[in-house]
Amino acid sequence: MKNSELSRRSFIGGTAALSAATMMPNLANAAKLNSKFNGVQIGVMSGCFVKMSDGSAERMLKYITQCGINSVELRSNEAEQYARAHAGADPMDGFRALRKLYNDAGVNIHILRVSTIGIKKMSTKTIEYYFNAAKALGATAIARGHRINKTAAKRLGPIADKHEMMLGFHNHTEIRPDTYDGDILSYGKYLGIQLDVGHYVAGTNQSAIPMIEKFHDRIIALHLNDRKKNKGLNMPWGQGDTDPVGILQFMKKNKLTFPADIELAYQVPQGSDEVKEVTKCLQFCKQALA
Repeated sequence: MKNSELSRRSFIGGTAALSAATMMPNLANAAKLNSKFNGVQIGVMSGCFVKMSDGSAERMLKYITQCGINSVELRSNEAEQYARAHAGADPMDGFRALRKLYNDAGVNIHILRVSTIGIKKMSTKTIEYYFNAAKALGATAIARGHRINKTAAKRLGPIADKHEMMLGFHNHTEIRPDTYDGDILSYGKYLGIQLDVGHYVAGTNQSAIPMIEKFHDRIIALHLNDRKKNKGLNMPWGQGDTDPVGILQFMKKNKLTFPADIELAYQVPQGSDEVKEVTKCLQFCKQALA
């Protein structure tokens, strides 16, 4: 079956499983949460739930568990809000408390998203603070959302190496197939890539799979979505040009262990909400990886 047809059927099929899945309560037994399918870890961005949320890490956790997902990329504003409210003698106590809250619910915080880390006006002390916060959360990496550039890489590379923690550059449509062929990743062995496959396809009009194959050892996670070429619209999965099915099957075949994080980029249909749509995307992933 062609991937485009499988994509369409998978997304439609996800709707059938939706009603039962979105009725899931917060799970007392954390072991029941599992969004790893045939070796591929499916996670979610906490930003998917911003429009439904009061901005609290607690509300985000509720939605994540309702979707049945056990791994998250958590934004720094949600993490810091909770950490301030649960501060202790050590500045990192609040982040450790947040890690426990999520882990007790069966959710792992695998990435701390700090979009502005390494910008010119940010002090080295603040950068160090975010690396320590990520460690306290149990994260394996930090994601940076600002433009990919050598200046930031030169500054952040030695700090990432010092902490022995990956820092991944997130891309928008400015990315090119040769963006990482130059010096960017040479400034630190812990510098990496958070590859947004929708932005990549929209900006290059090429499949993201060759980029994944080439840099698989430097990728901290994917942002998984579906978008049209030529900087086109974000679409319900299976209706764009990103080929999420092909990407997931490539990850499964090659035993790639970095997470593929659901990004809810398309417009939520009338009568639905973010939890329902993320759950639909999760079912899509599960079927694609079956």
